[in-house]
Amino acid sequence: MDALFARELWTAVEPVHVVTYFSAEPIAALKEAGLRGYWMGYFGGRSAPMGAVEAGPVVAAFHGFHPDRVRRAVPDAWSFAAPEKVLRARAAGSAAALRRILPGVDRFAIEAAPLLAAAVAAGDPTGRPLFAANQGLALPDDPVEALWQGATSLREHRGDGHVALLTAEGLDGAQANILAAAVRGTPAAWLKDSRGWSDEEWDAARRALTERGLLDERGAATAEGRALREHIEERTDRIAAQPYAAVADPEELRRLLTPLARAVADSGELPFPNPIGLPRIA
Repeated sequence: MDALFARELWTAVEPVHVVTYFSAEPIAALKEAGLRGYWMGYFGGRSAPMGAVEAGPVVAAFHGFHPDRVRRAVPDAWSFAAPEKVLRARAAGSAAALRRILPGVDRFAIEAAPLLAAAVAAGDPTGRPLFAANQGLALPDDPVEALWQGATSLREHRGDGHVALLTAEGLDGAQANILAAAVRGTPAAWLKDSRGWSDEEWDAARRALTERGLLDERGAATAEGRALREHIEERTDRIAAQPYAAVADPEELRRLLTPLARAVADSGELPFPNPIGLPRIA
């Protein structure tokens, strides 16, 4: 599989996963499980596959977020709900959202979930903490929960690889967000606020990027900045392709996921542009 197809497949896989952040059902399910507020639900839900971890591993894995935003949620989250309870709530809520968004999703899930599971089983967990934790989870019996879990595992495989590449290029969390916003045209203030960076930290990160020649004095991405971002994205696509070698017909997987990805995009619950950088599926 080439890097371009891996990116196209990501635009079909990612929308299946992201309902967990944007749809009412999973957000409510995490609150009903005991977690307090959206951000405790976000950090607790996404890190629950790793167990009742302290803040340090979550800070390391959730590269773009301010460490203090993580520390306000973890490890306190585990005093309100054990990771096992959080995992059940997250999967059930996400499946409920997918069933509402696309009635009849079960027929796609029955075919697509085993293909995703094969890719997850074949994925290399080396250096990928979130993927490794998700890869080790038992697959749910419910086909839509299994579909969601497979998509979640593979997006974390991609995300872990992306974080490794950002780190290798010397981009910290704030710098990575600023450069991405400058290249994509995403509102930078939106990323700053959602990721928890202060004005002073954001300005210092912007100055560091300018000194490296990645931004100009106006804060726009330079040719060098765009080239670096393109290099990181291309390498992300290339190393994200590895698990899909276990899928006999990746094109069939994309065909099965495309109606659901389009339904999520058309639901209005996932904004465009979004903090993830996910475009609408072609």
